[in-house]
Amino acid sequence: MCGITGILSFSPETWPVEETTLLTMRDTMIHRGPDGAGVWLGGNAGIGLAHRRLAIIDLSEAALQPMSLTDGSLSIVFNGEIYNHAELRQELTEFGHTAWQTDHSDTEVILHAFQEWGIECLKRFRGMFAIALWDSTKQELWLIRDRVGIKPLYYALDERGLVFASEIKAILAGPERRRPSMKKLFSIICLF
Repeated sequence: MCGITGILSFSPETWPVEETTLLTMRDTMIHRGPDGAGVWLGGNAGIGLAHRRLAIIDLSEAALQPMSLTDGSLSIVFNGEIYNHAELRQELTEFGHTAWQTDHSDTEVILHAFQEWGIECLKRFRGMFAIALWDSTKQELWLIRDRVGIKPLYYALDERGLVFASEIKAILAGPERRRPSMKKLFSIICLF
């Protein structure tokens, strides 16, 4: 069990994403990830991601999150497990994905799969997951849950932006303590 959270500002000039806010939100979920923590800010994009880590598959420092591709085009926070990550890694390597930063991180496999197949990569995943993936090239944030909804993902949305987290209390610790939608986020994956 890990904890993910993040903020997407629709107008970063007037409502900037601040690291201190992300840290506060992230650390309300320390019980979800006692093995490490990270934060990532996307510069002028007005996006920030944060993660609490429970290390299970790849215990190395290289597998810390938030994680980005080496070119910075995709960044991710992820809670869950992709059971067929080894097979997908092999397939992606055969397609020319050779710039692996880790030995066997399922998080990194998600990044490369999204780079190769786009959102269609979800059809290939067997597992349980909640994912927030930022595509800096297209300026798109994808919030994704597994088909059954095992891993929680909550959100609050208004004219200023989007705040999301694995737990509601992380959202409440966020900017101006906005009230979240009390439903779990269902994503495009439910259509596959």
